[in-house]
Amino acid sequence: MILSDFDLRNYIKSRRLVIEPFDEIIVRENGLDLRLGNEICELLSLDEVLDPFEEVDLTKYYRCWRFDEVIIKPFCIYLLATTEYIKVPPELMAFVELRSTFARLGLSIPPTIIDGGFEGQITIELHGSSFPIKLKANTRFLHVVFSKVVSPIEKPYGGRYQGQRGVRLPKLPLEAV
Repeated sequence: MILSDFDLRNYIKSRRLVIEPFDEIIVRENGLDLRLGNEICELLSLDEVLDPFEEVDLTKYYRCWRFDEVIIKPFCIYLLATTEYIKVPPELMAFVELRSTFARLGLSIPPTIIDGGFEGQITIELHGSSFPIKLKANTRFLHVVFSKVVSPIEKPYGGRYQGQRGVRLPKLPLEAV
């Protein structure tokens, strides 16, 4: 079941779903438009193999900075974070999409899910278009659609990105299955 604007306002008013800072303008018909924060990390192109199963200093693979406006270069990959810090209750989960206007300009993000129980700012991977595009901090950038799960999640999210603020680089090493 997808939550409507009515449902979202009630979840936010009851503090079951926490959005900080909250602005009524982000509530849409069937989701929330989260805003772009002012921190960005660009994935650099290096000629060395990264082993994600080993402890690695990832700072040499990224260049990070703060911005008011930023140019997204063609075909480059970036990490960005939302302005909003969210707390999702265990009976909800969410799908994160790029707002359609940005997608129509050729920008893209990979499929992204927010798990029930997650709290933090959302770090999102952004892929550049075929031409440079200027972005501004605090622009409504992501559309997040919340869905109620059939029954509350028994083991809410408590993973490595819980409580994150700002852009978070990947946390390594990964565990081999």
